[in-house]
Amino acid sequence: MRVKMILPALTEATSPFFRPIKYSLFPPLGLATLAGYLGPDDEVTITDEHVQKVDLSDEPDLVVIQVYITSARRAYELADHYRARGVRVCLGGLHVTSLPEEAARHADTIFCGPGEDIWPRFLDDLRAGRPAPRYDSSERTLAELPPIRRDLIDRRRYLVPNSIVVSRGCPHVCDFCYKEAFFEGGKSFYTQTVDAALAEIERLPGRHLYFLDDHLFGNARFAGALFDGMRGMGRLWQAAGTVQAVLRPGLLEKAVESGLRSLFVGFETVNAGNLAEQRKWQNIDRDYGQVIRRLHDHGVMVNGSFVFGMDEDDPSVFERTVEWAVGQGIETATFHILTPYPGTRLYERMEKAGRLVHRDWDRYDTRTVVFKPAKMTARQLEDGYWRAYRDFYRWGSILKGASSKPTLRGKARHAAYAGGWKKFEPAWDLVIRARKAGRALPVLEAILGGFGARPAK
Repeated sequence: MRVKMILPALTEATSPFFRPIKYSLFPPLGLATLAGYLGPDDEVTITDEHVQKVDLSDEPDLVVIQVYITSARRAYELADHYRARGVRVCLGGLHVTSLPEEAARHADTIFCGPGEDIWPRFLDDLRAGRPAPRYDSSERTLAELPPIRRDLIDRRRYLVPNSIVVSRGCPHVCDFCYKEAFFEGGKSFYTQTVDAALAEIERLPGRHLYFLDDHLFGNARFAGALFDGMRGMGRLWQAAGTVQAVLRPGLLEKAVESGLRSLFVGFETVNAGNLAEQRKWQNIDRDYGQVIRRLHDHGVMVNGSFVFGMDEDDPSVFERTVEWAVGQGIETATFHILTPYPGTRLYERMEKAGRLVHRDWDRYDTRTVVFKPAKMTARQLEDGYWRAYRDFYRWGSILKGASSKPTLRGKARHAAYAGGWKKFEPAWDLVIRARKAGRALPVLEAILGGFGARPAK
């Protein structure tokens, strides 16, 4: 069987604001995971439209497309193209799970929820000649996960080819998060065995790893055992965690000893009233400053994530957030406009209140206002979002953040990472368009290698 797997380009990746560095970071790991279930006689390819063009002249037997909300339009175009040519098309992913009826109009089969249990079942049904039009996930386990087909990934095209996921979902329930809709009908957080996770890590070449788990620290017992097993491997790694996890005694120390050098932390908002509104319970009454100090004291770089547009936000939130983040010495920041994704509690609240402006999924990109804000206009929200990025990443802010570090080496590392991420994008673009992104990995490893040592007091 000839199988073609496609990750369509997100709408924002084809816009005038396209940032090649952002969309050339990680390979399509989800599709490579599903490919591991195919048989040795199956011919399978993976096309990531962010880094290569989709060949529409081929004749596969089966096309599998992963769909996110802002790639939905493009995904449906590709699906309709192949169906018109008599090819069986399957759609799955976050957007399909949230709006299955919409997706079903463009597919022969749709998958709702994680694919570990339903994808193998579909393959058995397909080979038996009786594939169903819809499969809903209910059994949640990673116990029999086959090796990921990394041989199908062109590592040269990605800055971070060693991405890895050892868990699914998150133990927390935040109103704006897609996770609850995707994992409905079964467990919403579960992990591999520690031995299986360590075996996958051992298969990856080089030093650098990036854990794409929603919350790598979500199960403290699993995370602690994983970090114990990684100690001595000589790895440098990055991941995402919560303020609650950072403050947990002992766990961060184990992570650092095993190679943690950078952590994406969802601070979300500097307005405490927003946390209860969005059911972000794990952040309430937490000392954000202590979180950053604790990470920096262990030599871990901070990528802070912030969301603008919650109901307690007024036009002053942008300047206050940037001023706080720069003053705290956060190395990099990621800003978002609050976006009510279909299937979330936030979407339901906004819809009932008549606050949704439209359902043009292309614009549900966390950069465009798609609802009526409470304490500012849509224009103020969008302008403030862009201004926050400009202000945080201006050279003055980068140097001010770097000056918060106690050592000259620390100041240099801060400036190198923050400046390299934003200020040298034209150079990154040339490297990426020349399909040499993988060659920049040693630079990333060198910068991360400078972290991890406790700064002098």
